[in-house]
Amino acid sequence: MFDVKKIYEARERIKGVVVDTPLSYAPHLSKHSGCEVYLKKENLQVTGAFKIRGAYNKIATLSDAQRACGVIAASAGNHAQGVALSASMFGIKAIIVMPEATPLTKINGVKNYGADVILHGANYDEAYAHAIEYAKLHSLTFVHPFEDDEVIAGQGTLALDILDKCADLDAVVIPAGGGGLVSGMACAIKSINPNIEVIAVSAKGAPALKNSFDSKTPIDSLSVRTIADGIAVRDTSPITLGYMLESVDRFISVDDEEIASAILFLLERQKLVVEGAGAVGVAALLHDKLEHLKGKKVAIVLSGGNMDVTLLSVIIEKGLLKSGRKMKFTVTLIDKPGALMRFTQILQDLNANIVHISYDRTSISLDYGDASVTVHLETKGEEHQSMIYKVLKEENYIRE
Repeated sequence: MFDVKKIYEARERIKGVVVDTPLSYAPHLSKHSGCEVYLKKENLQVTGAFKIRGAYNKIATLSDAQRACGVIAASAGNHAQGVALSASMFGIKAIIVMPEATPLTKINGVKNYGADVILHGANYDEAYAHAIEYAKLHSLTFVHPFEDDEVIAGQGTLALDILDKCADLDAVVIPAGGGGLVSGMACAIKSINPNIEVIAVSAKGAPALKNSFDSKTPIDSLSVRTIADGIAVRDTSPITLGYMLESVDRFISVDDEEIASAILFLLERQKLVVEGAGAVGVAALLHDKLEHLKGKKVAIVLSGGNMDVTLLSVIIEKGLLKSGRKMKFTVTLIDKPGALMRFTQILQDLNANIVHISYDRTSISLDYGDASVTVHLETKGEEHQSMIYKVLKEENYIRE
């Protein structure tokens, strides 16, 4: 069992460094799910994620000799920024090894805190292996993102913050990748109130930890693929798995489509930018994977908000298409004066707003004298789109 005393000690160390982020009632999510839902907004934390808690606590416990040599970490981004900022506060050197596909916003975030960045490997685990070797060669202290008791203790302080504000919870829903956050929080929660259900949520594209939890033995994955890069961990830590098996009540997973819809929901309905890893708990609730919580009081941890804006734009665009607020299609016109004007006039009469249009008369798939027109429209839902298709079909622009 994890020593809960370490969590209380960590809380004292990180005072004045870590922001006491809001725990806010979520009316839209509560109405949708039938639960009384509160969101712990660690996306508003220093560095934009909870990782500063564990990173700072770890570095604060190092000896003067260890700090003099410097620290190194491997991370997809949030732990990296936590280590970089913490190291800068202590005035020590920090090197961060990040996977080659890490979003630019996270790389720049690390550099802005004064750390050096090494890009290596296709995923966290390859970056981790390189960082371990580099640490040995250069006598650096490796700050593990989850397989370290001081890091876990720092992450566990998040549970103390939640229960200080809302002690009568029925359940707490926590993102899970390497298991450090879940391990620390679950230990703290169960030590205060064993009746609170602790639920871990992972991404289906990174199945190792859930498979291990279900089997009660460490099982690694061959690869990971998910938009929730903050929890895209390939291999299972026996240490965090052991802690989780003692304190976590339930473990579920969500796929990328569900995560993307949760990101869009939080952006549109809660006015919050939350990255994929931070949105998995909301995804589970939105997609009815926590039905047993109906009528219960639930806290969901939004673990981070360092969202890659390029991915966010794709999620928004796809979300608008799925919800019937945008549509795109291609029609073939006779390439003569007035043909395009007549087509666009029909769309205007249907109150469809053209946001993009392209005109192609040279494609080899076209007959001579024809032109291909691709249109992107803003629409008012599925009923509006059905009307547009019906009229265009009647006018012979669309053929079955």
